[in-house]
Amino acid sequence: MKYYLDTSALLKKYVHETGSIWLQGLLTAPRTLATTTHLVMAEIISALNRRVREGSVTDADYARLADRFRDDCRSTYQLIAINNAILHSAGDMLERHPLRAYDAIHLATALTVKRRLMDSGASGLVFLCADDRLLQAAVAEGLAVDNPNDHP
Repeated sequence: MKYYLDTSALLKKYVHETGSIWLQGLLTAPRTLATTTHLVMAEIISALNRRVREGSVTDADYARLADRFRDDCRSTYQLIAINNAILHSAGDMLERHPLRAYDAIHLATALTVKRRLMDSGASGLVFLCADDRLLQAAVAEGLAVDNPNDHP
């Protein structure tokens, strides 16, 4: 199966939250393709640092998690570069839906991945996200969705 993960979903692989165990199982299943935008490289590091500041992640855990995440970016995830077409599409999303800018970029990137898959004859992209507003916009744009928070 092919999945697009926004930051709220992908973070669950590195920090134990509701849906983490489900997501781990999903991502380790055979023939799973996990795709996302390069944007997550900054967003995940930011989220991990926020947890250090809040005290829920130690400095040592941060170093281990950040290294693991960076390794996964090199070896596991299909990272999609943000280009002008994605940025224009994100602008369109912002005019149609009450989204934050980075969420619109995630949605526009997922729609680009879906089109590429359909053009190649493949099917079945699921947008994984733990943000209800972004999930509603994704459904309105024709994406299949799932929320890791629905899988405790």
